[in-house]
Amino acid sequence: MNMLTFADFKERFAHRLRVRTRVLDLRQRARVFSSGDESDSLQRIYVINLDRKPDRWSRLRRELDRFRDRHGERLSFIVRRFSAIDARYLKSERDNATLIPSFTLADQLTVDPNPLLVVDDQTRARKIKMTRQEIAVALSHIEVWKLIADGDVPSALVLEDDVVMPYGFVRNLEETWSAVEFSSEGVANFDLLYLAYRDVGAFVSPQDQALMRRKDPGLWEASGYVVTREGARKLLSRLPMHGPVDLWLNLQFSDLRVFTAARPIIEQRLDEPSTNSYSVLPVLSQVGVITREKPLVTTAKKLRGPVIALGDSGTGLTALAKALSMSGYTCCSDLETLPALEQKRLLTGRRGTLFNAYVNIGTIDSQVAAIIAKSNPDALFILTSPSVESPDIHPDRVLKFDDAARDKWAVLSDFIGTAYPSFPYPNDPDLGQRPEIDRIPLADSRTSTNHKFDKSPWTLSPTREDWNGFSLVSLSSHPAAVTGVNWAAGETLTSPIWKLRDDTFPSNLSLFSPDNFNETRDGSALLTFQEETTPVREFTSAAIASGGSYLYGRFSATLRPSNVPGLITGIFLHRNGPRQEIDIEFLGKDTTKMLINVYYNPGPEGTKLEYGYRGTPTQIDLGFDAAADFHTYEIDWQPNVIRWKVDGVVVHERTLWNPTPIPDQPLEFNINLWHSRSIEFAGRLEAANIPTTTELRSFEVRTYTLDIPDFHTVKTETVLQR
Repeated sequence: MNMLTFADFKERFAHRLRVRTRVLDLRQRARVFSSGDESDSLQRIYVINLDRKPDRWSRLRRELDRFRDRHGERLSFIVRRFSAIDARYLKSERDNATLIPSFTLADQLTVDPNPLLVVDDQTRARKIKMTRQEIAVALSHIEVWKLIADGDVPSALVLEDDVVMPYGFVRNLEETWSAVEFSSEGVANFDLLYLAYRDVGAFVSPQDQALMRRKDPGLWEASGYVVTREGARKLLSRLPMHGPVDLWLNLQFSDLRVFTAARPIIEQRLDEPSTNSYSVLPVLSQVGVITREKPLVTTAKKLRGPVIALGDSGTGLTALAKALSMSGYTCCSDLETLPALEQKRLLTGRRGTLFNAYVNIGTIDSQVAAIIAKSNPDALFILTSPSVESPDIHPDRVLKFDDAARDKWAVLSDFIGTAYPSFPYPNDPDLGQRPEIDRIPLADSRTSTNHKFDKSPWTLSPTREDWNGFSLVSLSSHPAAVTGVNWAAGETLTSPIWKLRDDTFPSNLSLFSPDNFNETRDGSALLTFQEETTPVREFTSAAIASGGSYLYGRFSATLRPSNVPGLITGIFLHRNGPRQEIDIEFLGKDTTKMLINVYYNPGPEGTKLEYGYRGTPTQIDLGFDAAADFHTYEIDWQPNVIRWKVDGVVVHERTLWNPTPIPDQPLEFNINLWHSRSIEFAGRLEAANIPTTTELRSFEVRTYTLDIPDFHTVKTETVLQR
């Protein structure tokens, strides 16, 4: 068993035990708190709670009401709820005098050192952009500090709404508070006192001390702490904050009187799913510190439904379909017709439908919806137009959804019974009901084999022989303009149009280095993989990436991949937040085959849906050895279809929902050579055959200019050729 996993299991088990046994704790009179005006007490508790999380507020109030203050009052008497700033409604403009929404890798290492990295000019220059959630949390804490600084109590306990008071809370708090010294005016001798924390520093805890002075960084979490009025004023005077609140607080320790309890006496609930998003994790993966990542896979959950949505054009149906998909539904939308078998099973209430949500389908009108309602007792209906007739069923099964509602997520998630998401509601323009067209068989049909697919709401398992996805209009039916300029051979890679990567990712055993990209005398270029020890990896290699991201186009490379087992040559498009990807890969163990793949997660920019570690891979027999000579490989990515080409000939294509939706967010174009951790997937590295290279002759990006009603209009990008 992986020791990290085992340690995590032990930590969660111990936390669960403390939480469950807390009700056995008979000490409920917490004399540290007071509803009076005694200066040596805590007279106020602030709870930071989102308006859309009333359940957390209610639960924490009940938790606090397990205890009484020195006068016998329940603690809720001195609790004040602070309406937290919601990440979903953050304004784009921001007061930089309060918060600068970035920090550096050096800041992170100052608080949480790593043996593989040092604080130097390079880590000081590595900027990390805070996530919207981190910004909202930080601003919420700052606003609470203002209340304390201007308030009438000498100190206050600040809590986030996902904490719990485990067994021994009163005893441990009173031991800690008894060690606090007060001046003759009743002012405590600290600015900040951590009651909840996770220690990652080199601090050595003195024996038998209830209160410990902390001068050096090394504490994570800001979910439970006491701040004095003077301490709040000091913190406000040191604004602007830069970085997440718990990190920034560490950087102020040298100028504050900071203490911790001997041990954490308030804990964040480990059984409460976090809605936060941590900006530092992708960076730690890129620099090679994170060498293992837990596969992010969706868990099957029972959803209400099926869901049927009807309405007039222009009433937000396409965005609603995306929202249902983001909520975990397998949703088809904006079609003139459903396949006959799918419609029959839906109408008769039979099992075996491919989808569980249907939005803006031409063959489902009000009359058909009434039939579905009778044969599917659990069906839900969403009407986006007043003109649509409501089925004659219980009103609880019908939602009249106004696209002008300010908080669409609140209305929708309450109706379908899902958790309120932390990401923004989509704003896709309505596509209308699109007709299917006859699918034309590929002229060059090559043998292909599906490997195991990820299981997710956005992947249809390849078990139905009759299923080939939805064939919709493609650019071959409507000529699209393709414009741009060539990049002359012999020129250097032009920045910022192209960049040579200097990072890595957890499943890659090599570190990319610009030094491993070299040009040859005949005008080609080499991506070299070699044994070279760095602080984070034993091997280095090379990777090229586009400086920007593109939405639809033709992406190609003329190359000869390495044929060394254990190595992979990739030509691919990629993004995170949400994760979407379109791949061509050559496994060095068998370069007579080409692996194509698609990863799909729904949502607009910033949606932290990044499920999938297999994707939906298909292996194609090329009929030749790709490593023997140069060939041109192309991804032709259109709104309704993806086509993979070899030397200009389409060898494979995927239509809508065969087996995934088509990626619909801007993607970055990459070409790389890397060493996979998975021996099963890529083979075992043959050390005798390295260094080795992937040789490039040219690579090119052509983006479409679309003015067809069936497609989104796409901004023209530059054509780049090497």
